[in-house]
Amino acid sequence: MAKLRNFHQAKWDEPVIFEMSVKGEKGIIMPEAEKGIVDEVGDGYSPVPEKMLRKEPPALPEVSQMRVLKHYMHMSQENMGADENVDIGQGTCTMKYSPKVNEKLAALPKFTELHPLQDESTVQGMLEVIFSLDLFLREISGLDKFTFQPGAGSHAILTMASIMKAYHESRGDGVKRDELITTMFSHPSDAAAPAAKGYKIFNIYPNEDGLPDIEALKKVLSERTAGLFITNPEDTGIFNPKIREFTELVHEAGGLCGYDQANANGILGITRSKEAGFDICFFNLHKTFSSPHGCGGPGSGALGVVKELEKYLPVPLVEYDGERYSLNYEMPDSFGKIRGFYGVMPAVLKAYSWILSLGEEGLKEVARIAVLNNNYLLHKVLKIRGASAPYAEGRHRIEQVRYSWEQLTDDTGVTSEDVTNRMIDFGFHMWQSHHPFIVPQPFTLEPTESYSKEEIDEYIAGLERVSEEAYNDPELVKGAPYNSVVSKINHEWLDDPEKWAVTWRAYLKKHGKK
Repeated sequence: MAKLRNFHQAKWDEPVIFEMSVKGEKGIIMPEAEKGIVDEVGDGYSPVPEKMLRKEPPALPEVSQMRVLKHYMHMSQENMGADENVDIGQGTCTMKYSPKVNEKLAALPKFTELHPLQDESTVQGMLEVIFSLDLFLREISGLDKFTFQPGAGSHAILTMASIMKAYHESRGDGVKRDELITTMFSHPSDAAAPAAKGYKIFNIYPNEDGLPDIEALKKVLSERTAGLFITNPEDTGIFNPKIREFTELVHEAGGLCGYDQANANGILGITRSKEAGFDICFFNLHKTFSSPHGCGGPGSGALGVVKELEKYLPVPLVEYDGERYSLNYEMPDSFGKIRGFYGVMPAVLKAYSWILSLGEEGLKEVARIAVLNNNYLLHKVLKIRGASAPYAEGRHRIEQVRYSWEQLTDDTGVTSEDVTNRMIDFGFHMWQSHHPFIVPQPFTLEPTESYSKEEIDEYIAGLERVSEEAYNDPELVKGAPYNSVVSKINHEWLDDPEKWAVTWRAYLKKHGKK
């Protein structure tokens, strides 16, 4: 039987580093330039135009090296993450083990000292990595060309919408085709990003089988349809075996089909975008392909397209003529750039290394173990009092499940947020759901391929304990957490925009301290 650990997180009441500043204290003393250097190039700042020089030094904290080290060590101890706890509670985010050899590889000076403005003749090795990863993802997806310029998944969805708009405008349909279809259990960005491009959004709800309702899709298709953006499996973990019917219907209406594969962990090497009929897809190189999720970065939304759409991709693309790698800016139909340069290269390098080390069979094994772990977890969670898995009850899921504590809440008054706070006391995180909460009192779990049966059992033991406490002593659960960095969070600062300050300078100004 799994045992819960005796967890208690470090609490330092750590100040903001600006508050630690002591005038005159230094972390490093820069040496003065030697006379020979001064004679050759001057003092370094005299040639700078007067209007570009600061009137006074930047207001940076003055802290010694040793105190800086302690400060960041203290803050690291006040966090939980995939390298510190069984982090299967952050569903949809694919919290998995990132091989440390990949982190070391990305930290090598020969990589970190590259600059995006270098002449392409001096970065042939990195261009080869980019091009090779493109080839890998073509094979994994079946599509024809990839760009790594998008910074993450939502950014890639915006790129999909930009390509779709450029495509329809080139055909004279840009004004007429102003409607996009997505589903309620696709990522919210599949609606938000195209809405930012001016599209009117239609959301398809699930039918009694838990699948997107194909009849509802037929009702909203028209000559105004620009396309479909969808995840499969959706955030419920349910795979839609009829996805090809969806893409064919959209194509018949003249639209394009975009596949949100931000989380492809359960289908690597098993299904592909091409066979499902998609024109565009993207993967998150963070999450699925080695780079840690990182709370939004460093990420990379690797976006691929069919041959017909290649000319609309953001510039530049990496090409290879058999002898030399080059950057292609000669793309008159491209919609331009979605961000600076070529993308987030550390994520590209880690993904390249991860795929190369696993190979075809290794990628398939990742998917198989992720699905096995998830369905074992599903089997165990459904035995916990007060827990359920709405939609398509009794069916297996792929890589994750959106569960519900609705029965627990009805019976005890303990909410999903209360359970989340109590799980912290055992060293676990439990995430609820994207908004809006389609599933009542949701919690979303995703074990990935990284976690052993013993670790999954440990997490389940935490859920079982909290459920038992909720039925026997609900106030205990509602008062949590007790062993964390903070107890009950004071929302006063979060709920009052007048108190918001996103920088130290803004804080001092807003609160009359400067």
